[in-house]
Amino acid sequence: MSKNVVRVMVVGLILALVLGALPIAAQDKIVVTWFVGLGTGTQPEQQAIQDQVAADFNASQNEIELVISYAGNNQTAPDVLSTLIAAQTPPDIVGPVGVTGRNQFAGQWLDIQPLVDATGYDLTQFSDALIESYREGDALVGLPFAVYPGLIYYNADLFDEAGLNYPPTEFGAPYIMPDGTEMPWDFNTVAEIAKILTVDASGNDATMEGFDPSNIVQFGFDHQWDTIRSDFSTFGGAAIVNEDGQVVLPEYWREHARWMWNAIWVDHFMPSATYINSDLFQPHAFASGNIAMTRVMLWYTCCLGDLDANWDLAVIPSYEGNTYAPIDLDTFHIHKDSANPEAAFTVLQYLTGEGALPLLTAYGAYAGRPELQEAGIQAKAEIYPSVNNWSVVAPSIDYAPIPHHESWYPGFAKGQQRFSDFAAVLRGDAGADLDIDAEFDKLQADLQAIVDEASGS
Repeated sequence: MSKNVVRVMVVGLILALVLGALPIAAQDKIVVTWFVGLGTGTQPEQQAIQDQVAADFNASQNEIELVISYAGNNQTAPDVLSTLIAAQTPPDIVGPVGVTGRNQFAGQWLDIQPLVDATGYDLTQFSDALIESYREGDALVGLPFAVYPGLIYYNADLFDEAGLNYPPTEFGAPYIMPDGTEMPWDFNTVAEIAKILTVDASGNDATMEGFDPSNIVQFGFDHQWDTIRSDFSTFGGAAIVNEDGQVVLPEYWREHARWMWNAIWVDHFMPSATYINSDLFQPHAFASGNIAMTRVMLWYTCCLGDLDANWDLAVIPSYEGNTYAPIDLDTFHIHKDSANPEAAFTVLQYLTGEGALPLLTAYGAYAGRPELQEAGIQAKAEIYPSVNNWSVVAPSIDYAPIPHHESWYPGFAKGQQRFSDFAAVLRGDAGADLDIDAEFDKLQADLQAIVDEASGS
């Protein structure tokens, strides 16, 4: 059976399921289809909540019928969506999905800015930095829905044991050293206290003579569960390709690569891949209780039930006086070939507004809309009573670097893999002998080749 025949069968089946599910009266309404599965949303308990949200929307008005189409899972979803688009029967709305997921279909999303302008939708409730994260070039392709700002998670017990003050909970506030000295809360200060918080099996910290970097039992800092572009973006956001089609990675990204190399291989307060994959970091780095600080997104609250320690949150440190807190985002997108873009935008407003809270609960997410954020924090506070500093979450959204650390460029998938390979070399066993500047230059050259190939240059 040919691939084209299979595509026709898939499209026909989906359309039959959608239309067959509608009562006769509903077929007089404008049908808006919502495709779920490119990101989260396919678990049975999530489907039940999404189905109820759709039913509530349909009951709230008489002009639009919202119908959900589920992919089997997020592995099969890209092929199913590709088939629908190729058959010129795309869904109206796709999501929730993150930036990397939406980049699989770059150029396929509707610019909703004209609809925002026509309806008077209020974008001023969000920070400029957050709104800019939803743009592809000049096009606005989504509204804030689920946001996960970058934060510092710290193990308060390890700070207490070392006699150190906790990291700041306000942007611009200094870090107070034990002798009362005020230090700027920047990556240099992180390095200084992270060395004190890094301890070998004999009890020596990384500032002491006799410290053994081959037998570390506690580390001071890590960038955890992210990409190297996210790490780099803590020193500032940057586009991969300029308007002339050239890859010019900024010098502050090179500086962060140097900072990381020094942290891993000279000062030893950041774990190498060998340590990350060892029993020391089971079930994973921060949750093991053997790391004092980690920079990771808010969604990491998903995974700390095994941590037998008091932990809390702090703000991201600055670089040269400016703070950049990389943020992860999930939202819904309207396909550019939607037959009913105005109706789809009405649904989009509902999913990110009145219908958002049950969906956010289903996804374990934090709201982009300010009036919904407190409810999300209260739910997390009940799970983690040791955390006092939930107040750092909302302000961190305003420090999102622009462009987003997953922003698209030609050859995106291959380029992202090349970034991953750079990170693997940096943290791998051969990293100690790495010429980090030469490796960074090679990264830039390889990215240029990938972009040129994808652009047909």
